[in-house]
Amino acid sequence: MATQTPKVELRDIDLRYFTLEGETEALREFSLSVSPGEFVAIVGQSGCGKSTLLSLVAGILEPTDGDVLVNGAPVEGPSPLCGYMLQQDHLFEWRSILDNVVLGAEIQGLNRGDAIERAKTLLRGYGLGEFMDHFPHQLSGGMRQRAALARTLCTDPEILLLDEPFSALDFQTRLALSDEVSEILRREGKTVILVTHDISEAVSMADKVIVMTKRPGRVKAVHDIVFKETENGRPRPFEARSLEEFRNYFDQIWSELDIHVGN
Repeated sequence: MATQTPKVELRDIDLRYFTLEGETEALREFSLSVSPGEFVAIVGQSGCGKSTLLSLVAGILEPTDGDVLVNGAPVEGPSPLCGYMLQQDHLFEWRSILDNVVLGAEIQGLNRGDAIERAKTLLRGYGLGEFMDHFPHQLSGGMRQRAALARTLCTDPEILLLDEPFSALDFQTRLALSDEVSEILRREGKTVILVTHDISEAVSMADKVIVMTKRPGRVKAVHDIVFKETENGRPRPFEARSLEEFRNYFDQIWSELDIHVGN
């Protein structure tokens, strides 16, 4: 039986920064394989290199040593295969929501008419159909993040890179939006890499959770997240948080994080 090519693969990645003050080792011998359609979450304390990994996959940074591959091919720069969603929505206040959502397609030189139709479909699907002609300041934080997700998906990338996308939201909105986004991305069949400090978010949303060490970041543990399926398949993130398996995963991952009082 033929082996499936990973959608994303990092092989023995080392990354060192050089400044006038000296050398900083950000990552050491970091390896990760993500299958097509898999949802992977990466957790670890601040400064361990989580966001740096997303920049490597996106082609924004190059490793000092090691290989970064997407669909089996070396990453040699930014690619339309990857969509990147950041902590802040970065919507342009002078553009309507619809015009914000098609921005990436404009930058990539895609057909504007096709992009507008896809943007409208996405916005309707995310409950923003009535707000296409509104401006960002007229939307709540959760609505803005849904618009940012629509913008990220409007170019139809194969891989979604999510860098703490809910961290700027209040707790209630964060819970609701993580539930919605997880459902959307699974329905879209995207490969997802999520960086988060929130263990609950990682366990409830992801198929696999990677625990990183302190800097220089390495893989400390890998957890395949398996819940008993409901009538509708995998439980939604909000439902998963009440299950016994969730607590077991949470406690195990918490014990593995290099977080100590007084650090």
